[in-house]
Amino acid sequence: MYTSYQKNSKGVYNVNQKIIIDLLKQGNLTIPTILFEQYHYLGLDETEFLTLLHIYHFVEKGNLFPTPEEIITKMSISSEKCTEILSNLLRRGFLSIQQIEESHVISECYTFDLLWEKLAQLIIRENQITQKKEVPEESLYTVFEKEFGRPLSPFECETLVMWEEQENHTPILIKSALREAVISGKLNFRYIDRILFEWKKNGIKTVEQAKQQGKKFRQSKSSTQQQANTHKGGTVPFYNWLEQ
Repeated sequence: MYTSYQKNSKGVYNVNQKIIIDLLKQGNLTIPTILFEQYHYLGLDETEFLTLLHIYHFVEKGNLFPTPEEIITKMSISSEKCTEILSNLLRRGFLSIQQIEESHVISECYTFDLLWEKLAQLIIRENQITQKKEVPEESLYTVFEKEFGRPLSPFECETLVMWEEQENHTPILIKSALREAVISGKLNFRYIDRILFEWKKNGIKTVEQAKQQGKKFRQSKSSTQQQANTHKGGTVPFYNWLEQ
C-alpha cells in the first residue's frame, strides 16, 4: 500500500489518487489496431480473443508460459473452459509453444508468430481488395472502341445499351463475347449478338461457363476442323457461332 503524499502545482494527492497514478504508470497493452478491429475475420470469437490478449500480457510481463489457473484469474471462465480454448487456439494455429533453454534448463513459452502470419495475410488480402476497388473498370464503350480501333456508331452504342438493359447481359459477359469474337476473327456486332443469344439460350451467365462452352465445342470439332484447316494454311480452329 502506498501511503506517502505528493504535491503538484494544484495541491496535494491523497492516498487513493497516488495508488491510481502508480497503476496507470505501469504502462499499456499495445496490440495492432487491425487485430482489435478484425479478429472476428480471423475466425476468433470474443472469449478466444480476450484469452489471447491475456496470454500476450503475461508474456509481456515476463511470464512466458502462463497456466490456465493464472489466466482465469483475469477472466470469468472456468479452468476447464480455459484449457479447451487454449487447445483450440493451438490446434487452429493462433498460438504455438516453443522450447527455450537457459542455463541448461529447458522450459516452454507461448509464441504469437502464427497469429502475426495470419494477420499479415489478412492485411495483404485487404490491400489487394482495396487496390482492385481503386482501379476503375473500363466502360463497355471504351473496351469496344479499343478493339474496333474506332469510335462506335450511334447504332452500335444503342446495341450495347440493348444488350445490358433489354437482354440483361452483364458487362463482363458482353466483354467475354467480344473476346470470343476477336479470337474467332469475326469482329462485328452481328457475330457478338449471336454469341450472346446462344449463351442466353443455354443458360450461360458467367465467364467461366462461357469458357467451358467454347472449350467443349472446340474439343468436339477439333478433329474435323484440323483436317479442313490443313488445306487452308493451318489456321486456328474457332467457334463459329453464326453456324449454330
